[in-house]
Amino acid sequence: MSSSLYIHIPFCVAKCSYCAFNSFSGLERLQERYVDAVVVECGKIASRGQKKPLETVFVGGGTPSLLSSGQLQRLFGAISNDFEITADAEISLEANPGTVNKAKFETLQQCGVNRLSIGVQSFNDKELHAIGRIHSAEEARQAIENAQTAGFSNLSIDLMSGLPGQTAKSWQQNLETALSMSVQHLSLYQLTVEEKTPLESMIEKGRIQLPDEDMIAEMDAITMSLLEQSDFTQYEISNYARKGYQCRHNVNYWRNADYYGIGAGAVSCSHGNRIRNIDSPERYCELLEADQPVQAEKECLEREESFRETVIMGLRMNQGVSTKDLQERYGLDFEQVYGKIVEQLCAQNLLERNNENYFLTVKGRAFANLVMAELV
Repeated sequence: MSSSLYIHIPFCVAKCSYCAFNSFSGLERLQERYVDAVVVECGKIASRGQKKPLETVFVGGGTPSLLSSGQLQRLFGAISNDFEITADAEISLEANPGTVNKAKFETLQQCGVNRLSIGVQSFNDKELHAIGRIHSAEEARQAIENAQTAGFSNLSIDLMSGLPGQTAKSWQQNLETALSMSVQHLSLYQLTVEEKTPLESMIEKGRIQLPDEDMIAEMDAITMSLLEQSDFTQYEISNYARKGYQCRHNVNYWRNADYYGIGAGAVSCSHGNRIRNIDSPERYCELLEADQPVQAEKECLEREESFRETVIMGLRMNQGVSTKDLQERYGLDFEQVYGKIVEQLCAQNLLERNNENYFLTVKGRAFANLVMAELV
């Protein structure tokens, strides 16, 4: 059974132009009802026979910090009542500047949250405006300081490169500001233009322009240079942590291990079976109120299909994948499954082997999507 739990909160103040996640603005009226429904689903999942205590809990979104203090207390009360949780469990929540204050951080402390992921994205007001974020750079800095004052000692912040109007200089300033804030974890993502998002439409109409490939390469070089000089260590393609502060919940995900998913659009994975809940928050509430299943689809992966997925996920981490672990888990040999593809990737200095582990080289991480396409 899984030792990780994810709960999805789909509400936002406003939908960012780049966002393709299952999130919705203008549904404040549904929040109370939705929390009720999540509490019900927690009870249903737990009643199936939770065998292993939860080692990680992650409340994501959307904007979970948009919930009221009372709603947060009911949510975490249900988690602690319905599930056994280890004493050293990592309990994370995503928070966005502009939706949190000192009182909210104190509530989260009382609820047992011990890790915050703060969606900063940029410390530059023009860049924030260009992607539709509701907060300012000063509000982002204040949110981090308020969280630290409240007693949070495990803070992660998200930053995005390749934003409209962003330059190598402004990206460097973003990173330098982040490194000065005494946080423990950095998630550094390059902006991806998702289909059917407002951002895609604006680019197609020529209303905004993204940095070119040369500028992106310069930003990547700045990231590598600044982080190498810091006490942050890269442990996944987009994630860096100080010693002892890797996100345990996400590591479980990258290892393609089992996890529970609760909430609209949430995904659960168990023994190669993947179940996704319906996306609509309102329909999700209706079904649980009627004591009906909320599953939208179920996927059962064949052994080799699951094997390949585990390889793809695991190669995102710097330590890569263990051929021994893969053999024990699937009864399949890494070199036999991939044959000459592995030899070619190693010859191109994209993949490397150290004892029983295969991992992406520095060059391989820069071309990760191409490598993954060969191994899928």
